[in-house]
Amino acid sequence: MAVSHFDEKSGIIPCNTEWGRWWQTVDELHIEITLPVNTKSKDVKVNVTNSSITCQILGKPLFSGNLFRKVRADDTLWTLEDNGTLLNIVLTKADYSNKENVWEAIMEDGSFKADPITYIEMMKKMDLEKLQMKIL
Repeated sequence: MAVSHFDEKSGIIPCNTEWGRWWQTVDELHIEITLPVNTKSKDVKVNVTNSSITCQILGKPLFSGNLFRKVRADDTLWTLEDNGTLLNIVLTKADYSNKENVWEAIMEDGSFKADPITYIEMMKKMDLEKLQMKIL
């Protein structure tokens, strides 16, 4: 099994929010936002720096603030999917070789924090992913 297919084979451990959900891998943070039908790319504004993120939908701020940990802003990718009803943002963690790379929340202030059970499951999954990376 290739590492790139790890999530497809093992599933994800999502943290649900009022606007969608997020989950993580060893090296990435994925944010999925549910959008009104037929949202266009011009209706979406995502700004990412190495330490912060701002997301606006249809001119309304959805979230903004300092990220839980640093990311590689230049590697950020966002796409509109499912006929404009889903925004997928992928952030690359800046230091995914760090042992403490499991994010407890999206934001430094604790916004969108995983509940304790979800967080433990995220840690277990990422430990398995790290083990697989060492084996391959």
